Parts: sequence; structure tokens; C-alpha cells
Amino acid sequence: MKADPGQKKLPGKLLFVSLMGVTCILIAGVIALLWWIQNTGLAGINPLLPTISGITLGLLAAAVLLGTVLLLLTTALGKDILFTRFLRGIVIKFLFPLIEFIGKLIGIQRDTIRQSFIAMNNSLVLSQKILVKADRVLILLPHCIQLFDCEIKVTGAISKCARCGRCDIKGISELGEKYQIDISVATGGTLARKIITEKRPKLVVAVACEGDLTSGIKDCYPLPVLGILNDRPFGPCYNTRVETPKIDDALKLVLG
Repeated sequence: MKADPGQKKLPGKLLFVSLMGVTCILIAGVIALLWWIQNTGLAGINPLLPTISGITLGLLAAAVLLGTVLLLLTTALGKDILFTRFLRGIVIKFLFPLIEFIGKLIGIQRDTIRQSFIAMNNSLVLSQKILVKADRVLILLPHCIQLFDCEIKVTGAISKCARCGRCDIKGISELGEKYQIDISVATGGTLARKIITEKRPKLVVAVACEGDLTSGIKDCYPLPVLGILNDRPFGPCYNTRVETPKIDDALKLVLG
């Protein structure tokens, strides 16, 4: 089997950060519009209500814009400035669906937005300068990283791998031994969540496709997750690949 030699360059965090900025400006604009619409009606009830409403909505709009600026600075500088963990949660839980919707409106593919989101998430996680002991880190792999026709199924126990070198499990297993890190293989999101609940790591290095990584990052919050996209030379969920040095580089940044 031969894979496609050409690899598409992945978008960086700048795309998602730009969409996030546009989204937050739109949210602030909607807040201002709501205040303008209700201003006349509130004045008829009590002359002080428009002022109180204006201050409240103004503070909300200012908080949205300030949060956006802090995230932009954190992402650009790679340093945890203020409330990074909290703001990452706001983006993951609330802003992401809006950003995807706005991206779709202007013709940006969903996977492209998700790729950029993963890059931004990794940047925010690393900005916290987290250092974790090896026994509290979990490498989480999708089952499709193993060859489809391999007779030895490593789901549940990667130690079963014969290390023939036909897939990337061999190199990842060697990384696990090198750093003495736990590695698990999951067949889907439900099993992945079960593994994380049972093992209770302090940080996860996850390999998956855009959709699974995005949902995994959202489901695991506030647990920090570093996402590494797999390569799919033969299509989704079939004999996927991953660049093992990317996992190695991620581990070097977080192991204390």
C-alpha cells in the first residue's frame, strides 16, 4: 500500500484567533444593539432603567472584548497572562460553536477551523508552563493507528504489540518505555472518556482526527489536553499514521 506523498499544510492558530476576534466583536455589537432596542421601553417604566441596563450591558461587552485581547496576547506571546485556564473554558464551551458557524458563513471548512482550534488550544495549554510527572501523563491513541489487518489487537493493552514496524504503534511504544508513560488505545469517544476517568491523568497527549480531538478537548476540560492530528493517507479511520517525533516533542515540553 502506498500513501499519498503530498501532505497538506495545516493552518496555525492565527485563523482561529482571527475568527474568535471577529466573533467577540459581533457579540459586543449585538449587546449594544440590544441596549439600543430596549432603551425606549425601559425609560417608560423607570427613567433610571436605561442607565442601569446600559452600564450592565456595557460591562458585559467590555468583558468580552477584554477576554479576547487577553487570549490574543496569551496566544501571541506564549505566556499565561491572566485567567488563561478560565478563558480557555469560555472558548471551548461557549464560543467554539459560534466561531464554527461564522466560519461556515464565510466559506471556511469545518475541519480547517478545527485544525486551527487545536493549534490554539495547544498554545494555551503550553502557555501555562505545566510540568507533570511521567506517571501522571496519558498518551491516548485511536485504534485506527494500528494496521486494520493486524492479528494482534492492542486495544486495552499496547504491550501486546509485536513491534514489527508496519504501523506507528512500535515507535509510540518505544516512547512510552523511554519516558515510562502510560499509553492507551481507544475505539471511540465513550471508551476514551472511560479510560481518562479510570486513570485520572493530570495531562493527556491525544492523537486523533479533527472531530475526535475537538470533542475530546471539550469533554476533558479543565483537564489539559495536547492534541496531535493523525494523518489519513487511506481515508478516515483506516490505517492512519502519526509522526512520532511530534508526540516526543510534546512530552519534552510538559514532563517535569
